[in-house]
Amino acid sequence: ADCRYTCHQECRSLIQLDCRRPGQCQSQLSPESTLLPPCSQNVTQTVEEEKPEPPTIQEIKQKIEKYNAKVTNCLLMKLNDDGTYTGFIKVHLKLRRPVTVPAGIRPQSIYDALKEVNLADMTAKRTSFYLPLDAIKQLHISSTTTVSEVIQGLLKKFMVVDNPQKFALFKEMRKDGQVLFQKLPLTEYPLYLRLLAGPDTDVLSFVLKENETGEVEWDAFSIPELQNFLMILDKEEKDKIQQVHRKYERFKQRLQQTLKEAKGKPG
Repeated sequence: ADCRYTCHQECRSLIQLDCRRPGQCQSQLSPESTLLPPCSQNVTQTVEEEKPEPPTIQEIKQKIEKYNAKVTNCLLMKLNDDGTYTGFIKVHLKLRRPVTVPAGIRPQSIYDALKEVNLADMTAKRTSFYLPLDAIKQLHISSTTTVSEVIQGLLKKFMVVDNPQKFALFKEMRKDGQVLFQKLPLTEYPLYLRLLAGPDTDVLSFVLKENETGEVEWDAFSIPELQNFLMILDKEEKDKIQQVHRKYERFKQRLQQTLKEAKGKPG
């Protein structure tokens, strides 16, 4: 009531007030007056008011016109009557681990593509291989297409049958000579980010990488995949051991050569 201090109900026992106003002491302050009711309506309204308002159709139209004026490769954005828009994004695939695909499957034909036949679902046999590093895939998407749908679309195009949760879409930005990566939430809209950043991929680009969450969800992997990981780790371990052996072997040879040359010399 006097110092206007507020706190949550669960924080009440942790609060110690130190009122220095003349004639007041801590014992005279009522603890009840320092409490903020749980789930305060005012707090909720403040948070909602801080959210940016969605752009109007007119604002989107202006942004698209500005975007298309900078396009040099004919990959323009198009505004629809309902306020949505379509355009292109390029996604760099930077996958360090092998992916799982159907074994011995034929390439997808034009007929299959038109009929949206998923060849990955037509065989139970699986094999693993590495996608080419820095492969680039261009996608035509809508402003309503989410990050989750982009990931699923990429996996389908490459006939990858791995769990989509193993992958994440990042935005890559360059600032002050540094390359910065930021993981995008699954509900984000990549085309809107592309529209805001402009067509220059040096300003913003999209990268598909492994979903590094700090805790590996091993249940999402199949037994053959886990066996492949063990083989890869075993090979990497042997390579590291050989590198250490070669390093100290070279050091030993140089040391022996130095001792040989210094033999008989004083000091």
